[in-house]
Amino acid sequence: MHATSASPAADIDAHTLKQWLHDGQEIALLDVREHGQYGESHLFYAAPVPYSRLEVDIVRLAPRRNARVVVYDEGGDDQTAARAARALSDLGYQQVRRLACGIAQWQRDGYAAFAGVNVPSKTFGELAEEVFHTPRISARELAARQERGDDLIVLDGRPYAEYQKMSIPGGICCPNGELALRVHTLAKDPKTTIVINCAGRTRSIIGAQTLINLGVPNPVYALENGTQGWYLEDLQLEHGARRRYEDGIETEALPALAERSSRLAARHGVPIVDAATVRQWLRDTSRTSFLCDVRSAEEFAQGSLPGAQHAPGGQLVQATDQYLAVRGARIVVFDAEGVRAPVTASWLRQMGWDACVLKEGTGAVLDPVEPRADTPAVSILSDEALAAALRTGAQAIDIRPGMRYRAGHIAGARWSIRPRLDRLDLHAGQPVILLAEDAALAAWAAKDLRALGIADIKVNIGTPASWSAAGIPQESTPDRPADSECIDYLFFVHDRHDGNKAAARQYLSWETNLVKQIDDRELAGYRFAAG
Repeated sequence: MHATSASPAADIDAHTLKQWLHDGQEIALLDVREHGQYGESHLFYAAPVPYSRLEVDIVRLAPRRNARVVVYDEGGDDQTAARAARALSDLGYQQVRRLACGIAQWQRDGYAAFAGVNVPSKTFGELAEEVFHTPRISARELAARQERGDDLIVLDGRPYAEYQKMSIPGGICCPNGELALRVHTLAKDPKTTIVINCAGRTRSIIGAQTLINLGVPNPVYALENGTQGWYLEDLQLEHGARRRYEDGIETEALPALAERSSRLAARHGVPIVDAATVRQWLRDTSRTSFLCDVRSAEEFAQGSLPGAQHAPGGQLVQATDQYLAVRGARIVVFDAEGVRAPVTASWLRQMGWDACVLKEGTGAVLDPVEPRADTPAVSILSDEALAAALRTGAQAIDIRPGMRYRAGHIAGARWSIRPRLDRLDLHAGQPVILLAEDAALAAWAAKDLRALGIADIKVNIGTPASWSAAGIPQESTPDRPADSECIDYLFFVHDRHDGNKAAARQYLSWETNLVKQIDDRELAGYRFAAG
């Protein structure tokens, strides 16, 4: 099969793109390669928007269709950026450009590329430690103090699911975004030492400095190198811990907590805007505004404001590029009580974002939101119908993550990923069944297959358990697809949590060296102020 030619977007050269990234105007720089490729090497301000998820994620990450958008891929024979540009044009994006010759030319022209993920946020964390001289404690010292029975508490600043994977013994889950609201109930005595940890460094530093900036009277430390540092010292981690903050908060404490957060926000120049202003912003077609609910997942699930995305405060600072892709956009953050949002906004302002707090919080009245991009129609097969189709020669293509395929897949099913569907030797006259975890992702992949001349395409979103129940044979292939084919998986980021000490050391070295890699214009994008 051969890919149909896509109408190319106008090219932009590396030097012009570099100017655009620093000209103060809005721009969405999209790395449309898959996650593993992105993580190995990407541009500093690039948001990861893999082509396999492009239409599903883009309207959330870059909602304004007339904003400048630049896409890029590997360069050379890679056609992913051209396909992405065509897809964006089909969705109504009007100013799409393609980086000429991809990231390869960017580097040939003398500009840096960065490994890893969430690079602007992690660079910010390293700079914050330098600027504020955030106190830190080593794993060995913390372990010794725990052994002595010192008066201290360890708070894990990550989301609960991450905390459960591995944690410091005795640590309590309290994500960074919740610290301003919860810490006084977790460390009631001002003499109790508070240690904040994460898996590596960024959330340990930002969490500890948050408490210091708020004026918490307790001694506060960041755990140096987080759970990885603990593991590298041959100290035992806990797995599956369930300690977490209590959901309730005493109403009488809220005014003082809100005042404390308000003072912090004022020191960092955080604007407080009312709902009427935000309604005008959201109607403005000349500027992008993001509406971010920084509360917990449980609160968000109970209901939020129209058009808001769930962006818990700690994660919004830690991984900003996963929530918004438009550099220069406005960010409006809100909560229900006026304690958490001002703290989040204070960090976003220092990161260089135009961030503000919605005065009315969850009580604001905003306009209904129009539906997002329509997903192409696709036929969904039950597991029983899938079993029957396989018996009559249907071609099964598994587009689940590569590591999931390795662990277990339908016998005879081939693995692929959307940007490489054109490499498959498919028989146009036989039905194709896409095996997927997300029907929307499969629907967009099916659209590409139709463009390749495949007419009969259906989708199954079963699981290994449901396939087994339907009597469909399965197999595992630990070495297939090969590592080189798993372009959706970034090995060094994940292997650090799988008993690989070399990967953990590599990751920590990468994190601490980020500051040395940025140029003066990237450094100037941050706006630190006294805590």
